Amino acid sequence: MIPLVRYMFTVLLLSQRYLAPLLLFVGLAAVLTSSDTGPLSATYAAVAGAMLLCSTWLTMALIGLEDQPHRAIVVISAGSHRRVLLGSVATAAAWCLLLTVAGLALPLLFGTHTVRFADLVLGTEAQLGCAFIGMAIGLVCSRLVFRRQGYALLFALVLLMAVMLGKGVSPVNIMMTDLQHATNSADVLGSTGVLVAAAAVLLAGGTAVTHAITVKKS
Repeated sequence: MIPLVRYMFTVLLLSQRYLAPLLLFVGLAAVLTSSDTGPLSATYAAVAGAMLLCSTWLTMALIGLEDQPHRAIVVISAGSHRRVLLGSVATAAAWCLLLTVAGLALPLLFGTHTVRFADLVLGTEAQLGCAFIGMAIGLVCSRLVFRRQGYALLFALVLLMAVMLGKGVSPVNIMMTDLQHATNSADVLGSTGVLVAAAAVLLAGGTAVTHAITVKKS
């Protein structure tokens, strides 16, 4: 699995298709947290929203790198569709982890905050939770599921709106609401951790659905 992830990481790096979602993330983080002096919990909620968009775009770009014949060669070399798909998920997760580090640091550079350890943990949880859901959306809206990218983009936008606006239902919406109203990051660490676990379950479900459709099409 490690050689497969290394290969996909390198291919994405050389393709430079990571640049657009990376610039989107940095730009949104800069705009949303510039000159901010409020609680870091609300600030990291904004950064997590940027992570949601970036992780969706990044996942779709990663899976869309290879055309069908090239992907068939990779599948044969890896041994199964499942291994290739899991490699794609692991590669997208690695990129999101790198962005999470940036997402923790950028608000501290652009704004003025008193930083506590609980703030950094909460920021990490929020970004990872949104990254998991963004990756799940990116998988089910990828070229593996939709051959026409116009339909894929439209479906991705619908899902993104649903997870951001689904009050009381979506882990993203619940997480954002909790973070924006929190006065102490330590108070919402536990509830946010539960939401991250729910997001991981959704990612697993998105991976399973994508794998089933891929196998059916092949």
